[in-house]
Amino acid sequence: MSKKPVVQNEAFRRQTVELLETSGKSVSELARELGIGEKSLYRWRKQYGRQSSLSVVNEPDERDEEIKRLRRENEVLRQERDILKKAISIFSRSQP
Repeated sequence: MSKKPVVQNEAFRRQTVELLETSGKSVSELARELGIGEKSLYRWRKQYGRQSSLSVVNEPDERDEEIKRLRRENEVLRQERDILKKAISIFSRSQP
């Protein structure tokens, strides 16, 4: 018979990631000791680890910068479009 998968709650996942970050053990060692898959532990580390919490803090700043960049680019594209419209109207008037 195959084993039923064990469903871990978020608190368990967070504690496991904290243990991984503070114990100095490798992912494979800790996964083996706790009886969980390495892939799961890697995924949890990505989701709950220190690096992910730092990226969440910095994310609004990055998003704001991206919005500013896209707005500038959008304005340039609008200006280019308007210039092309004017050029088309000038060339279309000059044709016999």
